[in-house]
Amino acid sequence: MRVWIAGAGYGRGQVLDAEEARIPVLDHGITVGDGVFETVKAVGGETFALTRHLQRLARSARALGIASPDLDLIRAGVRQALDANPGMEPTRVRITVTAGLGPLGSERTGSELTSIVAIGPFPPIAPMVDVTVVPWTRNENGALAGVKSTSYAENVLALSYAAKRGGSEAVFANTAGNLCEGTGSNIFVVIGGRLVTPPLSAGPLAGITRELVLEWAGGEESDIPMSSLPEASEAFLASTGRDVQPIRAIDGRELPEAPGPITRKAMEVFMERAAADLDP
Repeated sequence: MRVWIAGAGYGRGQVLDAEEARIPVLDHGITVGDGVFETVKAVGGETFALTRHLQRLARSARALGIASPDLDLIRAGVRQALDANPGMEPTRVRITVTAGLGPLGSERTGSELTSIVAIGPFPPIAPMVDVTVVPWTRNENGALAGVKSTSYAENVLALSYAAKRGGSEAVFANTAGNLCEGTGSNIFVVIGGRLVTPPLSAGPLAGITRELVLEWAGGEESDIPMSSLPEASEAFLASTGRDVQPIRAIDGRELPEAPGPITRKAMEVFMERAAADLDP
């Protein structure tokens, strides 16, 4: 694999073998997880929804108080990284921006940002998924609410908890007791014939696939009490790697319809619209 790096001694960007890439051990992204990232899908060497992903990268950086990343430079880096890694289908494009060199504590020095584009294959996605509700909550009022931060240890722990209980994705409630999100996905449920997903005020990430599902297939944003999950007749996850993926069971309870008609329609519409416009 070849990666693209800017900053960290690599100037305006270089492509090199991953084994040769070096990030300083005092990079704040390493010492305290002070960074943001995006994951973009590419097929046939072409990215999907890259502009929306870059815009969200900039929003996440602003939310953390990191200097604004050079989006044009990163876009060029994505192109160079893809060209240097042909043949992966579909391709996972991981864009990471850190605050650069810093002390071992939480304070920053205003260093030059470190920007990285790494390339890898997306794993196969199952036709349906079982999810597990974890005992920890997302803080919808926290400083990192809705930020795609590199501080992902909470998600790693939650995903491990789910896997031990037969789930391949973990689902969080928020502190108010309402449905929030998965570790790397947004969740939609159908209750009483209504397609509903938690609003951004509930603390989930503003997922790009979530955004496009709402625009293209409809649905509502509304708080969903965790106590109402047993009423769901169908549900699905939405994310860059999954697109629209039906949920088969929640905490071992099989849903009545998996995939149900509303989920199937969302899958069809998303597939058609995404194929027609690579940068919506």
